[in-house]
This record gives sequence, structure tokens and C-alpha cells, in this order.
Amino acid sequence: MGGGTSVRELKRARRHLRVRKKVSGNPDRPRLVVHRSHLHLVAQIVDDMAGRTLLTCSTRHPEFRKKFPKGGNVEAAKQLGELVAQSASAAGIKKVVFDRGGYAYHGRVKALAEAARAKGLVL
Repeated sequence: MGGGTSVRELKRARRHLRVRKKVSGNPDRPRLVVHRSHLHLVAQIVDDMAGRTLLTCSTRHPEFRKKFPKGGNVEAAKQLGELVAQSASAAGIKKVVFDRGGYAYHGRVKALAEAARAKGLVL
């Protein structure tokens, strides 16, 4: 295989498409999307009906990096989950549909979801 996309990433993309057939965000219950790389996590809350992102939180943000220089671990995922829940409640969002992005519900993805639930966001 050349310098293209790995087989692992292609399989994840196919799983994500399979999940997206069933999971869709609407104004009442937008979609919480998680993207995970080996160094960082990104969480977005998206209204699919309007086709717009309502809010974004990332471990790449300079304010987040001051507290947690490494954004690719479980502890950073927990903090990001709490940040997402706080930002969502500030925006008036109480319930979301969780889109794990084709990743296994394990490790960082699970930590983010559980931390968001613990701060009051209904997934």
C-alpha cells in the first residue's frame, strides 16, 4: 500500500457510515460527534437538519493545552467531556445523540461520553 489511507481507517469510515444511517441530529436533540486521532480529540455538537455545527470543543484549543499539554489520553478525554457538557448547557442544549464516529466505545471515547453524562448532558 502506498502513502494512502490505511485499511484500519477505511474500516472505521465504513463503520461510521453504518452508524450515520441510523443516527441523525435535529434541533431538539443534536448529534455529539467525536473524532479521535493519536494526539487529540475533537467533539462537535451538530444540527443535521440545519446542516450546521452548534459548538466545538477540542484538545487542540490553547486554553485546554495550558491545563493538559497531552490531549490524547483518557484524562484529557474526561476533561473534554466535562467541557462539552458545560458548553452545551450554556448554549441551552440538554439532550444529544451520541455519535462515536465508528470508534469502539472504549478508552478515550468512553471517558468523554461518561464525563459528559456526569456533568448533566443526556446522551
